[in-house]
Amino acid sequence: MLIKLEKITDKIIDFVGLITAILLLLMILNVAYDVFARYIFHNSSIAMQEFEWHLFAVIMLYGTGYALKHNAHVRVDFLYDNFSPKKQAWINIVGTLLFLLPLALLVINASYDFVMDAYTTNEVSQDPGGLPYRWIIKAQIPFAFIFLIFCAFNFVIHNINVLRGVENIAKEEEVEL
Repeated sequence: MLIKLEKITDKIIDFVGLITAILLLLMILNVAYDVFARYIFHNSSIAMQEFEWHLFAVIMLYGTGYALKHNAHVRVDFLYDNFSPKKQAWINIVGTLLFLLPLALLVINASYDFVMDAYTTNEVSQDPGGLPYRWIIKAQIPFAFIFLIFCAFNFVIHNINVLRGVENIAKEEEVEL
């Protein structure tokens, strides 16, 4: 059952990763357009520059969960790499439960008033020609950390499967399909 649950959550995380990759491509195109417009036509748009920042923020916020799933996050590798897979799994589980989850819950709790304040005041950019509805980008903070908790759930399940010794079996089943 845990293998099936891990596969389902993997697909959801990979889908969000695909959306994040598409946003990255959109951000690259936006930056290229902005540079082209600025240096060729001597015309620049504050809204387009702010949109770059917003896309970058969303990519970074949602990319953390995707990085967690793919073990691409920062850790002290020179120690961790020398441990057995089971010891690594224990470190991953304990670290997730003691550090990642409390931090994510703290950020979700702390960002709620921040987002609601922007929403109720209908906050807009302070720059002339900037983007309206600033609350939409601010709302991505708690949503991204909810997604990070979802990814942490997947990460813990994966490491439980490693402890149970069924991780390799699940990967072999995937290869056979």
